[in-house]
Amino acid sequence: MTTSRSRTGNGLTKAVIPAAGLGTRFLPATKATPKEMLPVVDKPAIQYVVEEAAGAGLSDVLMITGRNKRPLEDHFDRNYELEQVLRDKGDAAKLDRVQESSDLATMHYVRQGDPRGLGHAVLCAAPHVGDEPFAVLLGDDLIDPRDPLLARMIEVRRRYGGSVVALMEVDPEQIHLYGAAAAKPTEDDDVVNVSDLVEKPSTQEAPSNLAIIGRYVLDPGIFDVLRRTRPGRGGEIQLTDALQALAADESLSGPVHGVVFGGRRYDTGDRGDYLRAIVRLACEREDLGPEFREWLSTFVNEEM
Repeated sequence: MTTSRSRTGNGLTKAVIPAAGLGTRFLPATKATPKEMLPVVDKPAIQYVVEEAAGAGLSDVLMITGRNKRPLEDHFDRNYELEQVLRDKGDAAKLDRVQESSDLATMHYVRQGDPRGLGHAVLCAAPHVGDEPFAVLLGDDLIDPRDPLLARMIEVRRRYGGSVVALMEVDPEQIHLYGAAAAKPTEDDDVVNVSDLVEKPSTQEAPSNLAIIGRYVLDPGIFDVLRRTRPGRGGEIQLTDALQALAADESLSGPVHGVVFGGRRYDTGDRGDYLRAIVRLACEREDLGPEFREWLSTFVNEEM
C-alpha cells in the first residue's frame, strides 16, 4: 500500500460535487433550469452544499457539470452590475448575500460529457485532484450545518487512512433505494469498518440497513480502481462498485470506514422531501420562522 503524505491523511482541501444530472423528477421546472438551482427557501440547493464543504475547511471545489449547467457557474461568479445597483441603493444586507456565494471557495468546473454514472463523474475529477485525498458531496443530500458530518468524516480519514463513506440507518423496506454496507463496529460508537457494499440490493439481499448517503472522503487510489471498474447496474460506472473493491482489498489504498450519521438530512432529490426540507428550514429561520410557523399551524388545523 502506498504511504505518501496524501495517503496518510494530511492536508485535505479539495471537494468534488457531481452536478451533471438532468433532474427529470422535477420536470418541467428543470427543463431550462438545473435542478441544483431550485431554491430551498431563498438559496439554491447547490449553495448549501458548497457552504458545507467550505465550513469543513475545503477551499477548492470542483463541480462536474454537463450541458445547460451554465447557471451554476454564474451563481458562484461575481455579478458586478447587480452589486453596483445594490451599492448605489445602499442595500448592504442584500449586497452581502449576493457576494456570499462568490466568496465561499475557489470554484472550478469540468464537463462530464457522456452521462456514465457517478463513478465516471468522480473519475472526471482525477486531473484536478491529483494524488490528494478529496471529498465528494452529492447535491441531493443537504446536511444541516448544526450536524458537522463532513468534518467528522475528515477526522476519521485522518485517524484510519483509506476512504470514508457516510452511512445512515433506514427502514429495511427502503434499502433498495440506496447502496448498503456490511460493517463491523470499531472502538468509536459512530464509526464502522466496511467489509462489503452492495448497490441498491433487494431487502432480502441487503447486508444491513446501513445506507450510503451522499458524502464520501476518498483516497486518490480510488481513481485507479474506477479506471478498471466495468459498468454495473444501469450500464453505469458505479462508485459503490469501486468502493466495494477497496473494502475487499486494503492493499489497494487502505481500508474503508463508515461514519453512521444520526443527524438532520434533507433529501432534495425527491419532490416530497424537497417540500418538507423547505418547510423545516423556513420554520427554523429567525427572520421567517415565527410568522411562518403561526401560519402553518393555522393552515394545518384548518385542513384537518
